[in-house]
Amino acid sequence: MKTRTVQLSAVCEFIRGVTFDKADATTRPEVGKTPVLRAGNIGEELDAQNDLVWVPDAQVSDEQRLRQNDIAICMSSGSPEVVGKTARVPCNLRASIGSFCGIIRPKSPDEASYLSFYFRSVEFRKHRNAIARGANIQNLRFSQFEKIELAIPSEQQRIAERLEQADRLVRTRRYALKLTDTFLPAAFIELFGDPVKNERGWPTDILEAVATKITDGEHLNPKFVQRGFPIVMAEQVDDWGVSLDSCKCVSADDFRKFISKCEPEQRDILIVSRGATIGRTCVVNTKHPFCLMGSVILIKPDSNAVNPYFLSTLLKSASFLRVLRTTSGASAQQAIYIAHLKDKVVVVPPLTLQQKFAALVERVERLRAVQREALRQAEHLFASLLDRAFSA
Repeated sequence: MKTRTVQLSAVCEFIRGVTFDKADATTRPEVGKTPVLRAGNIGEELDAQNDLVWVPDAQVSDEQRLRQNDIAICMSSGSPEVVGKTARVPCNLRASIGSFCGIIRPKSPDEASYLSFYFRSVEFRKHRNAIARGANIQNLRFSQFEKIELAIPSEQQRIAERLEQADRLVRTRRYALKLTDTFLPAAFIELFGDPVKNERGWPTDILEAVATKITDGEHLNPKFVQRGFPIVMAEQVDDWGVSLDSCKCVSADDFRKFISKCEPEQRDILIVSRGATIGRTCVVNTKHPFCLMGSVILIKPDSNAVNPYFLSTLLKSASFLRVLRTTSGASAQQAIYIAHLKDKVVVVPPLTLQQKFAALVERVERLRAVQREALRQAEHLFASLLDRAFSA
């Protein structure tokens, strides 16, 4: 297979994002203004709908307007994993990109797909890591991009087509998981109605009355060890269970001290009480012993009153979370406090109906396990193809 080696400047144009005065920008559409995307809009797909700002049309040049096959890239951020992140533009958009971002515009439409995948490759990330500058905020410069050399094979279109197929498979698998995640909240409302409005007149009680214990984890920073017992923080609480693989560990002595206050067991409920994922709730799905940091609240449901899967779904329902947030403090320092949580009113339908819902949860969890494995295989296939296409 023949290849030609080129500098990126030979196959791409590099266009800076729009610089604008914050006083001229609005968070809602206005006549005579152009929507501007920011770093948060750049993911594996481009989000051109949410978290936009509108700036006067005169501040956006024609070349700064996003065109089909452009590649939007984050050029500056305090998060190293965000810098260099790219997303392909699927069609001509009456929109642009902000000053912390930029546009990479392939000169040939025939090479656009291949180039878009290059900017998602490990090979490009190596270049990104080598040229990023800044201790707290990392910055990239297009002048450094121009000198990067890239081998373009004669079969680049065929390679790009295979990558497109694999990428589409990954997105399909992810969409299937997201669709499944919407099922249980809908099924909960179908069976029980809104748990706060309680239009169906279910018996109610305060949360403390349907739990045998409500507490939280360790508030002091423990000494972490290489090998020991896992300590779960907010990051390890997922909507579908606890992820122990990424946990830090504490010594056996600290572990015994921590669980004397708070000992999580299977079928207990965990709630994230502060941070970016505040309100995230799950049922403990492992028998492996672990302890908790103070950013996680533990609820031990009273099995004579409530089913843990029913109660967990209630606690993370949209209407209940709205109630919680009214007592969680200012937005910059939001927290769920145990004293406030204990007094919250919850509906208590018959246990037989709760158990019917719990059986549905278990069936959905089995389906998700199959979907997660299918997604893992699709992601592995895509990563393998990407690595093979752009390995040096």
